[in-house]
Amino acid sequence: MGCGGSKPATTTAAPQAAGAPKKASGKKTFDGEYKRGRTLGEGAFSVVIEATKKSTGESFAVKVVTKSKLTKEDEVALKDEIQVLKELQHDHIIRLYDVFEEKSYWYLITEQMKGGELFDRIVSKSYYNEKEARDVCKILFESIGYCHARSIAHRDLKPENLLLLSEDDDSMVKIADFGFAKKCLTPNSLTTQCGTPGYVAPEILEGVAYDTKSDMWSLGVIIYIILGGYPPFIEQNQRELFRKIRRGQYEFHEEYWGSVSADAKDLISKLLTVDPAKRLSCEEALQHKWMMQDASVLAAADLGTNLSELRKYNAKRKFKAAVQAVIIANKMTSLGADFKANL
Repeated sequence: MGCGGSKPATTTAAPQAAGAPKKASGKKTFDGEYKRGRTLGEGAFSVVIEATKKSTGESFAVKVVTKSKLTKEDEVALKDEIQVLKELQHDHIIRLYDVFEEKSYWYLITEQMKGGELFDRIVSKSYYNEKEARDVCKILFESIGYCHARSIAHRDLKPENLLLLSEDDDSMVKIADFGFAKKCLTPNSLTTQCGTPGYVAPEILEGVAYDTKSDMWSLGVIIYIILGGYPPFIEQNQRELFRKIRRGQYEFHEEYWGSVSADAKDLISKLLTVDPAKRLSCEEALQHKWMMQDASVLAAADLGTNLSELRKYNAKRKFKAAVQAVIIANKMTSLGADFKANL
């Protein structure tokens, strides 16, 4: 699904703004301030590169957006994203340190997330329990609650956008990719249909006005996967998938959920509630019984069987993403060849 225009890129580095863009006409330019390094990722309108700040030697991830590839709608969305993220300064939200607007490109300088995706870290564990899952949930509720308190809806929460700052710290999870983020100043004031199939809230699929509660549904899906090892809504046919989401049609299969605590399942049920008015907010979720449970009790609740399922699901998810990346790359190559042939 899209969101108005296309996002400039879906990459592992997403911006968080900090100050007004620097114009090329000023003394400072991107290449004057930074030394370019290797490519970290590519999208339809942008490339993410590693860059070193010349004055300090610090390493950053830089999203380089090609202006000529943006529609007017895309450009508005990019500026909205930067504007929205100027407000967000949180330990668990990816930081944008600088923005350069030059003649042909935008440069968004972000912290470099060297730890990869959270899900990859979880599946590499040899032992996994409900306390570890709860620790992740606490970070998600607190960071998204911070956004919601500032009337900002993320609108594209999914495993690909949960990243780790380093390879040796499981607690530094950061929410990334705010390309669909939008200010939501009053209840039910958003109307654009956007998100990712499997994680999108039913009210968005229904085409009715919605608000920040749509993020709570997406968190419910993510938490279901973190605990159960597989998604609550799985269908090869997208129409059937959306039908199940709109109805809130999922179940806790005994084989995988029999050993999961009843409180954890109750929390998921209160998030995967079709009526957004009855769905928990981040603040309410943090006060839920499972979130308040004694750590030693949750540490004793082994999720070993479900960890095996999560490994399978994660491998499929990564394979699908890799195939999609190849399809996009081939399309771009084909478009380039067609362009040259018509010269």
